[in-house]
Amino acid sequence: MSKVTSLSEAVSKYVQDGNSLYAAGFTHLIPFAAGHEIIRQRKRDLILARATPDLIYDQLVAAGCAKKIIFSYMGNPGVGSLRIVRGAIERGEIEWEEYSHFGMISTLQAGAAGLPFMHIMPTAATSLEEANPRIKRVVDPYSGKELIAVPALNPDVAIIHVQRADKNGNAHLWGIVGEQKEAAFAAQKVIVTAEEIVDEEIIRSDPNRTLIPGFIVDAVCHVPHACHPSYAQGYYDRDNVFYMGWDKISKTQESVQAWLDEWVYGTKNHEAYLEKLGAEKLKALEVEEKLSAPVNYGEY
Repeated sequence: MSKVTSLSEAVSKYVQDGNSLYAAGFTHLIPFAAGHEIIRQRKRDLILARATPDLIYDQLVAAGCAKKIIFSYMGNPGVGSLRIVRGAIERGEIEWEEYSHFGMISTLQAGAAGLPFMHIMPTAATSLEEANPRIKRVVDPYSGKELIAVPALNPDVAIIHVQRADKNGNAHLWGIVGEQKEAAFAAQKVIVTAEEIVDEEIIRSDPNRTLIPGFIVDAVCHVPHACHPSYAQGYYDRDNVFYMGWDKISKTQESVQAWLDEWVYGTKNHEAYLEKLGAEKLKALEVEEKLSAPVNYGEY
């Protein structure tokens, strides 16, 4: 049975108030369209987990969707701070839990493997241990040396954006691969948004690129340009003007609310968002085709 559904239906069915949510993607394939739909549906008390939160979590916190954020490094990439998330933490409006990049990914690796925790080598960042009581020290039973332990993270929902998927959720992604696979296997429910929905034969033609298998996917949504203002390798570029502009927008609550009213609450869905963004902007973000060399998998 096909798992293809609309983004609004997937968010309504699988993202509930109070859920822990992991919106995956590292520098690209960030599922902004899903984040906007969560805002439109006014989900509340979410625990937002993500390595490098990016603007998607700034917007979700600004919209009042979050009660806690679990993260590693927080910033507007190449621009500066995530003003909204940082301000909410400093004012005590939301709870927070911080890890190193490797520590954060290790929480997902533990969750994906069904383990209670993951151990990593000690680092010089002892201040993180002081700030986060969930980071513990354990003794290596073989060498007797101390190791760092981080708890397993098993999100209620993971949202993964991919370049292409079939109707059953088997998904191809390429470019900079982040924690998508770990997040998907660690989560209880998985929503995949895709630039394209393709035939099974296309997915089967390149099995090594299938990082997300359909058997762990609950919903597949066809959402072209779902990453804007981030990018999708091979489909469109990063909207750097937006990232720089957000730094100014996020300086005041009034300008943030005005942006949300116009671009999220004021658009019915992602299609309306893209229409408002305009064909000229989408054209400017197009990338030239650069194909990889063919791979011969052979036949036996």
